[in-house]
Order: sequence, then structure tokens, then C-alpha cells
Amino acid sequence: MEKIISVTKNKGAGYQIQLASGEAIEVSEDVLVRHRLLKGQEVSSDFLRQIKKDSQQDLGYQLSLNYLSYQLRTEKEVKDYLITKKIAIEDIPDIIQRLKTLKLVDDLVYGESYVRTQIRLSDKGPGVLQQQLFKKGLRQETVEKALRLYTPELQLELAVKAAKKSAKKHRQKTFQIQRQKVQQTLMTKGFSAEIIKEAMALLALEKDEAKESDLVMIDGEKIWQKNKRFDFSQRKQKTIQGLIRKGFDYDLIQEFLSGKESDDE
Repeated sequence: MEKIISVTKNKGAGYQIQLASGEAIEVSEDVLVRHRLLKGQEVSSDFLRQIKKDSQQDLGYQLSLNYLSYQLRTEKEVKDYLITKKIAIEDIPDIIQRLKTLKLVDDLVYGESYVRTQIRLSDKGPGVLQQQLFKKGLRQETVEKALRLYTPELQLELAVKAAKKSAKKHRQKTFQIQRQKVQQTLMTKGFSAEIIKEAMALLALEKDEAKESDLVMIDGEKIWQKNKRFDFSQRKQKTIQGLIRKGFDYDLIQEFLSGKESDDE
């Protein structure tokens, strides 16, 4: 048996229980009242272990409340946070359950809030949102339910928005490369093949023949000069390869090279 020789209020929150053995235990007011801890009281070893366990869980609970006061958190985020605060692993499930019972932690609520925010503030597709929610610790079923808010209509709307932005960014590239870049952008942002196809149809990119002619002269000259160390035949072949990679039509490339052949003659 142990004897409590003093119960002292801390400067901050909580109390310190001083035992006759010299050990001191930090407890919250809730634990103090719940177990009716008083000076002079004798307590068993089992009772002390229970007090320590309850104190640890109460500390974890209070830390969680503070952590949750800033924004919504997932179960995984709360768990990871408590681990950094040195809360015992075995006590964390009970703390999480207490928070869930009070609706302070709800992964579906978090997921739906996250999806709504991303739809409003970003142009990310559902594939990217899915991966981000997985990283937050949400289960497959929960993620699927949350993503129901991201309807095909909303996906198409944001996909077109992202496509227009990408097309503008790559407007100085050839039609073929510009189109590829837009499609790659939509894929990277997590839109499905079907949504990408619809978005590209609505974007309705058209080849500007005059722009292509101007570009082939500019890019062709750069590549031609870059390969000036080679003989004419090799130089011509490397220029063709370089311009094909940039998305120019073969006929347009030949038109550029015909001028170089005239100069060579």
C-alpha cells in the first residue's frame, strides 16, 4: 500500500499527488475528483496503476482537444500527434474513441470537408484528392463516400478550367505538343480518361498554321545551329529528329530544310 501525503494544485492545470515513497504523480482535476484522491488516503498498487493510466489518457485527451481547436483532424493525424507528445501507444485507442464518441474526430466529416474545400479552391481531380486522403489515413470506403461530392459535372468544369490554363501556358509550343501538355496536365491532376476526353473536346484547340510556320523557322534555326559541327547530311537528319520531337509536321520540316539545301548549293 502507498499513502498520499499531499495533494497540491499546480500553477497551471492539474494537481500533484505526493506519495510517502517519494513518488509524485501529475493528475488532472477530473482524475482527482473521479477517484476522490485525498491527503492521508492509502492506495493499493493496482489503484495507483489505474490512476496513472487515467492520468495519461486524460493528458492525451486534453492535448487532443487543443490540437483539434485549430482545425479538423483525422484519426491518424491525432494518433501521430499524441505519439509525438509521448502518450503511451496502448492509451491512444481509448483517447481516440472518446473523441469519436463526442464527434470531435470523424474521418468522413473530415473527408467531405476536404473535398468541398479542394473543389472550391483548386483544380485537382478526384484521383489526386483520393491519394491525399489516403495519406491522411482515411480508409478506402470513407474516401469513396467523401468523393461522391465531386460529381462528374464538377469534375468536367474544373478539368476545362485546368485545360485552359495549361493551354495558355504552352501556347508558344506546336499544336501537337500543346495538346499533349494539356492532356498530361489533366492526367497529373487526377482526372479520368473520360473526363479528359470531354474536357479536350470542349477546349477545342485548333492548329494555327501561321504560328506553326513561324515556330518551325525559330526552332529549326536553333537546332540547325546547334548541330553545325556535323556534315550537311547528319545535320539535316538531326534537325529533322529535333523538330519531330517538338511536334512539327514532316511537310513543314521539309519546307524549312529546303531553304537550307538552297543555301548549301
